Amino acid sequence: QVQLVESGGGLVQPGGSLRLSCSASGSIFSPDAMGWYRQAPGKQRELVATITRVGSTNYAGSAKDRFTISRDNAENTVSLQMNSLKPSDTAVYHCNAWLGGIGYWGQGTQVTVSS
Repeated sequence: QVQLVESGGGLVQPGGSLRLSCSASGSIFSPDAMGWYRQAPGKQRELVATITRVGSTNYAGSAKDRFTISRDNAENTVSLQMNSLKPSDTAVYHCNAWLGGIGYWGQGTQVTVSS
């Protein structure tokens, strides 16, 4: 069983930055892959970015060149640095981790981009 706890969401103006963090606990093993997904009101949950244990990354088109995902395997944490935020980035951001073929989700943290 893996528990994921996100932090770092909030209200930011367009063009601003936020850094989300997610801490994984409950397992002695580092997750195989970790990532961030988001869900805006009335929309399906969508991929933002993922990173494997060896550091290979994958970004949604909307996140490329603005967001950077990173992880610390020793601490079992994954972070998402978000720059040049747009109102369309407003959503609940969920941390995701895969371990032993099982996917785990955090409760989510709200990101609101508005002037």
